[in-house]
Amino acid sequence: MTDTRFRARRSVLYMPGSNAKALEKAKTLPIDAVIIDLEDSVAPNAKSAAREAACAAAASGAYGRRELTIRVNGIGTPWHADDIVAASQAGPDAVVVPKVDSAAQVHALVEAMEQAGAPDHTALWAMIETPVAMLHAEEIGAASERLTAFVMGTNDLAKELYAEHVPGRQPLLTGLSLALLAARATGKVILDGVYNDVRDAEGFLAECQQGREMGFDGKTLIHPGQVESANEAFAPSAQAVEDARGVLRAWEDGRGSGVVTYQGRMVENLHVESARRTLSIAEAIAALTG
Repeated sequence: MTDTRFRARRSVLYMPGSNAKALEKAKTLPIDAVIIDLEDSVAPNAKSAAREAACAAAASGAYGRRELTIRVNGIGTPWHADDIVAASQAGPDAVVVPKVDSAAQVHALVEAMEQAGAPDHTALWAMIETPVAMLHAEEIGAASERLTAFVMGTNDLAKELYAEHVPGRQPLLTGLSLALLAARATGKVILDGVYNDVRDAEGFLAECQQGREMGFDGKTLIHPGQVESANEAFAPSAQAVEDARGVLRAWEDGRGSGVVTYQGRMVENLHVESARRTLSIAEAIAALTG
């Protein structure tokens, strides 16, 4: 079984597996997780070397508490089968697979990982990036316990929808919401898609805030300059942590007394669950930075 302990995933940075300098830099960045990419950012003639570098990185133990994952090439490509075998044997925290569209594909991916000898701690992360995937996201999420996370592929989704990238992402909101519903219904982590304009700090912050408000666990990133803003956006504020502790104290103090309140607001089980989640996030962040 995969590790189900709560982990912070505020910032999840793509790094090309073919770029040794980038892989070295990832060891020093304040990221929660890194996706070493063998797909879009790697030229066909560099695929084999990138695969070797990614697997060496996964086996090195040199990334500290950062979650380390490998994105393989997609199902049906000439590199996919070899990628799955090599990545599974390297034992990263997760193998990330593009364009997962069905439960049957999840079953086949899990079988391939297990046949290759993937250790129990190596999860499957499914990229959800097509209309078909959005409409079948719950089936995909429920297909296997080894699948622990959805990664939104918003660029591909926009392409498939013939949609434009606009502030507020109105054309994508239906798909994002369907994937979020499915993730929560099946108990999976869900990561928001990338923001393409690395020079637009204001637009990036706005999209981080939108993702946080919608319920995403964190954001995938394409540039180290986006890391600190994502970390801040997806972390509970000091006030939120203080309030969460206050809610739990009020709940414990008022146990058996009927109505429980905190700062004049009624406290019910749902508020207690939310407070515990807030504190779990804060504790996971502290574990990474402490």
